[in-house]
Order: sequence, then C-alpha cells, then structure tokens
Amino acid sequence: MLNKLVGVVNRAVYGKAPEGGPTSLQELSLQRLDGAALPLEELSGKVVLFVNVASRCGLTPQYEGLVKLQERYRDRGFLVVGAPCNQFLGQEPGTATEIAQFCSTTYGVDFPLLAKQDVNGAERSPLYQWLIGSKAGGGSDVTWNFEKFLVGRDGAVLARFSPRVTPESPEVVQAIEAAL
Repeated sequence: MLNKLVGVVNRAVYGKAPEGGPTSLQELSLQRLDGAALPLEELSGKVVLFVNVASRCGLTPQYEGLVKLQERYRDRGFLVVGAPCNQFLGQEPGTATEIAQFCSTTYGVDFPLLAKQDVNGAERSPLYQWLIGSKAGGGSDVTWNFEKFLVGRDGAVLARFSPRVTPESPEVVQAIEAAL
C-alpha cells in the first residue's frame, strides 16, 4: 500500500515512477518466454501493445483479437507483446513450454511472449513498474488479466485499457492508428 501511495505521489509531483523504478523503455531488460533476451532493438521505433495474458481466464479468447491486431498493423510498425502472469486466481499456471504450445496451437500467436512475471505487488516486474508508473499508466494496480498498455514509437506510454476492453474495440484501434 505504501509503495502504491509513493508511486502516486511521485507521479503527481514529479511526473515519474517511484525511486529505483525504470523511467523509460530503454532502461528495461526483457526476457522472452524461452529464456532468451528480447532485444530492445526489436521494439525500437515501433508502436507496442503490452498485455498481461493468461491461458485459463474467461478473457483468454482475447488472444484471437491480439493476433488479428498484430496481423493488421505489423507492416506499419506495430507489435503486440504478451506478458504471462499467474497472479489472478492462478489462471496462468503452466510452464514456459506449456504456455508457448497453448498460445501457438490454440490461437496462432506469433508475437513475442515474455517470461512469466508479476504485474502487481512487491515482486512487480520492472516492465510493469514502468508501465504503471507512467502518466498514462495512472499508478494503480493491474486489475485483471488482459489489461493493455500502448507504447508509442518514441517509447512513451500513451494509453491504458482495462481487461474488458477488447483488442478490436474502437478505442484501442483508434489509439493504435493515431500512434502509427
């Protein structure tokens, strides 16, 4: 609770994340689901939609919409990046291999999936510290699986969308098109 309050105050007063947290995408070190590094060069200059994902959630069918967004805008410099998370009722319990196989065979996911990570709490990943700590991130915890954060070509967090907002919703599509 105190960390959340400090983050809100720091953002309101200083416009930045809490001390010690990353302040830009370039300060992050991202790891793919298979353990290999995801070079930031793969994200540089692109519009990126970060989504915390889960395989056993009522919102899991949103993978279909994420794949469609990736296909629709890939050639214009857009990328979806999934971040598996098991913090919401244990809805992503699988191993890296199980998650990758499920996503590939069930939904045809071909966008990068990161290593499983916490999006809330004391063990919140640096990626989610940065996303939530941004002005657009608003400082509040991720509410559920499939919450979305849109990052612009310049690496700034542009928008945050609740889990119930589908990837194909007009507000997500309009935000992506504006960023492209």
